[in-house]
Amino acid sequence: MENVLRPLIVLGGTVVLTLVVGWLVDRLLQRADARHPESPLWGHLRRCRLPLQLVLATALLAASHDKSGLLEDHRDGVGHTLALILIASSAWLVVRIATAIVDSSYARYAATHRDPARVRRVRTQVTLIQRVVTAVVGVVAAAAMLLTFPAMRTAGASLLASAGVLGIVAGIAAQSTLGNLFAGLQIAFGDMVRIGDTVVVDGDWGTIDEITLTFLTVRTWDDRRITMPVSYFTSKPFENWSRGGAQMTGTVFFHLDHRAPLPEMREKLHDIVRECPAWDGRDWGLAVTDTTPSTMQVRALVTAKDADDIWTVRVTVREQLIRWLTEHHPYALPHIATTSAPLPPPVTHMAEPELKTGRG
Repeated sequence: MENVLRPLIVLGGTVVLTLVVGWLVDRLLQRADARHPESPLWGHLRRCRLPLQLVLATALLAASHDKSGLLEDHRDGVGHTLALILIASSAWLVVRIATAIVDSSYARYAATHRDPARVRRVRTQVTLIQRVVTAVVGVVAAAAMLLTFPAMRTAGASLLASAGVLGIVAGIAAQSTLGNLFAGLQIAFGDMVRIGDTVVVDGDWGTIDEITLTFLTVRTWDDRRITMPVSYFTSKPFENWSRGGAQMTGTVFFHLDHRAPLPEMREKLHDIVRECPAWDGRDWGLAVTDTTPSTMQVRALVTAKDADDIWTVRVTVREQLIRWLTEHHPYALPHIATTSAPLPPPVTHMAEPELKTGRG
């Protein structure tokens, strides 16, 4: 009877104690969150309840399974399994705590700073820091789990002896990966590009959607996702429209006939931008920038507060000016000659009358 009750008491006590401790910790974090609403840390820490309970339950079982009589024929296997679960759950708990600290720090920074560029920079940095911490904890946990196997401990000496050769081989094989890794850190702390920046890469206009240690995702205006290695942004030129402030200046080009009414076009452009909500009111203008034997190039200049609004202003100006020219000044649009122009009539010369001279 004792052999049956002892395992049940150990398992039941472990489950009850785990649930009670998890509930108490959650209640304490909930009260701390209510007392300090300005800090989101306590609310984020409540996400650690599940890994905390798993660590606690595994530790209790690992400490008491020898005396509980549970699976006595497989005592070593049970102990090894509990050790592996304890290492994995501890790593999970550490990652959750680090994520809570990073997320709460970013939330407090974003709430106290109104500069979008600085907020995007900090967001990029904390995201990469979080990924680095997760990767380091995962590698350490995996190494600790492997070292629990006797075969791995026995092979440790030979692995250390050949570490130099393995390091050279791994360095050559992982040259591209390591390059992307250091490029990701350079992007994060060098403030080259940030999450939310508007960029033009290989002719595609889009927004930085995600930055990791090895790759970067650009979301284009038509919702496509372009995944690129982060080393691209450290080795090749690209346009970053969000650097130096979000305000932007845009241009719209027209190819018109030389008879186009430029003064009337300037007045119409002014009326269009004044009625466009996306125009920020900083500047506008119309000028002839080039000419050819058949047409002239007219440039309309407009401004807006960010990349999205400058796109709206440009398409609005282009559409309404072309419609206005079509309706009121169709002659100003470029024409294509489909037939040869008629030759001018030949010039005829009239004979001059002869002067008669008389003798007087």
